[in-house]
Amino acid sequence: MGGSHSSEKTKEQSIHEFTVKDSRGNDVNLSDYKGKVLLVVNVASQCGFTNSNYKELTELYNKYKDKDFEILAFPCNQFLSQEPGTNEQIKDFACTKYKAEFPIFGKVYVNGPNTVPIYNFLKSSKGGFMGSRIKWNFTKFLVNKDGHVIGRYSPTTSPFGIEKDIKTALGEQ
Repeated sequence: MGGSHSSEKTKEQSIHEFTVKDSRGNDVNLSDYKGKVLLVVNVASQCGFTNSNYKELTELYNKYKDKDFEILAFPCNQFLSQEPGTNEQIKDFACTKYKAEFPIFGKVYVNGPNTVPIYNFLKSSKGGFMGSRIKWNFTKFLVNKDGHVIGRYSPTTSPFGIEKDIKTALGEQ
């Protein structure tokens, strides 16, 4: 058949079909993460959840990064402007204060008309309580090695609270 499908609304089947921007504005193809279990988090530097989340995310990352686990952090300033910094400042903050080594991408919109495509995909895969809108900073999505969303966790769920699901997704007992 061939031809362009631009008239149809294509339904992405996996997270690996998306391209996002890194903190410098370069494209990152998420197919680079095929075969890894991903925890996708919208982060903020000035939120009540910042300290505990960054600390626990970093610990989880260090524990599982050699076992095909990756954390993808997307800064977002849509919740009480708690991520006002530039991409550079955000990355410096996370890397300096929390020694975060996982990728921190460019700032995104996770709700509303400017929502980045990856977040439309995540939200449509796992609508949360009260629909699919992201409620707050540090909403977490767990994605399996095939790029499918297998879990969505509220901002109040600590990263350590997801560890069991991460281990299951990694095929560990």
